[in-house]
Amino acid sequence: MFEVREVLRLWLGGEGFRSIDRLTRVDRKTVRRYVEAAVAAGITKDGEVEQLTDMVLAGVIEMARPQRPDGHGEGWALLEKHRARVIGWLDAEVPAVKIRELLEREQVVVKERTLHRFIAEELGRGRGQGRTVRINDGEPGHELQIDFAKLGLIADPATSRKRVCHALIFTAVFSRHMFVWLTHTQTTADVIAGCEAAWGFFGGVFKW
Repeated sequence: MFEVREVLRLWLGGEGFRSIDRLTRVDRKTVRRYVEAAVAAGITKDGEVEQLTDMVLAGVIEMARPQRPDGHGEGWALLEKHRARVIGWLDAEVPAVKIRELLEREQVVVKERTLHRFIAEELGRGRGQGRTVRINDGEPGHELQIDFAKLGLIADPATSRKRVCHALIFTAVFSRHMFVWLTHTQTTADVIAGCEAAWGFFGGVFKW
């Protein structure tokens, strides 16, 4: 449901199919299906994002996603046809990202997550091959993880125009408490401002 909501949110924000493909990594054919189902469900292009209720989205998903007897889509079927080659690449320790590139060179285009699922579920291979490695979270106040994420288009009050908004995310490793700082750019000044705000939120700085 999250995928459909994000696609339709971007569409309501004025993004085209090609742009939504790039921002969400959902192929344009699927984006078109979601949008056409949304219109059939009564969602209007000039309406607000509040139209995207869980009930409406459930109806969109029901209309947009084709019935799949085996629970898998076209991408999975393509990978089945190239099963032997994928296994050969895995045996040669070729990473999944590179395997996807090699397939695309031969006009075999599949989603990255579909490839990872196929490798893990169908071939019993992939990330960690089912093994879980526990990592010590350390002591409270010792470690803080910081990363940027793209949120999409948000109105800039300074210009009254929609601009790409980024989230600078601070996550305390031990407690998992999180602080998010929004910014339209990713300059050093933005990072410093975000850090200063985070120190105020957490009540101090972290060791790492």
